[in-house]
Amino acid sequence: MRTFSIDSSVSISKSAAPDRSSRFSVRLADDRALIEAALRLRYKVFCEEIGADIQRHDGRDVDEFDPYCEHLVVIDEWRDKVVGTYRILSPWNAERLGKRYSESEFRIDSLRAIQSELFEVGRACVHPAYRAAEGGIVLARLWSGLGAYVRERNVRFLAGCASVPFENGALNFGALRALLLAKHLAPEEYRVEPIRGVPSLGDPQLATPALPALLQGYLRLGAWVGGEAAWDPAFDCADFFVLLDVQRIAPRYARHFLGTSVTH
Repeated sequence: MRTFSIDSSVSISKSAAPDRSSRFSVRLADDRALIEAALRLRYKVFCEEIGADIQRHDGRDVDEFDPYCEHLVVIDEWRDKVVGTYRILSPWNAERLGKRYSESEFRIDSLRAIQSELFEVGRACVHPAYRAAEGGIVLARLWSGLGAYVRERNVRFLAGCASVPFENGALNFGALRALLLAKHLAPEEYRVEPIRGVPSLGDPQLATPALPALLQGYLRLGAWVGGEAAWDPAFDCADFFVLLDVQRIAPRYARHFLGTSVTH
């Protein structure tokens, strides 16, 4: 498979051993075969595993945004197989398309002042067979690839919808919501409103919040949540709008994520 390699020397995961992680490469897909493999992986995770209603039956998760996105992929070089993926919508491609994915779930008019610097990321997933043994390494490779992209494109803002499944029960969502809104709420000028709100579920005092790995990674970097979660009926989950100002990343995480320090 011919691909465009990007620097994967940085990682926000300290647990990835160099000898094992060298098996996995991260790159931007520049041919149709790699993109198709990413779409099939997304179908496997989101449709077959999670049960998302994406209204397709050809084994691919694809929507109107994909032709405008760049697709980051992690490849198991031993098996020549895509095992992780993430898609990135640049501000200029969002302008060409006339919208962002997050606008299907949130009213984001408050972000108009930064829309020319806003890169939207989403559809992150790791192959289920690689989560237990190699999952930490594969997710770290996605993070390192995204960090390299941010550095090389001089990205200022990253945004996306961070999904919270209800597989751990409504109590966990209530506790997680309380934690996020209390400690990670965006400044007023960056707050958004959900189009479909999530019903009040459970008493947050009755559970300890469990953070999904991707959301936890964003928060460690210093990301904000834009406000209340939106209900995503297709994926049967709650989504929080997440906004990361790259200039706010703490130096110790900047070194891992960006391979450099951030000048404030």
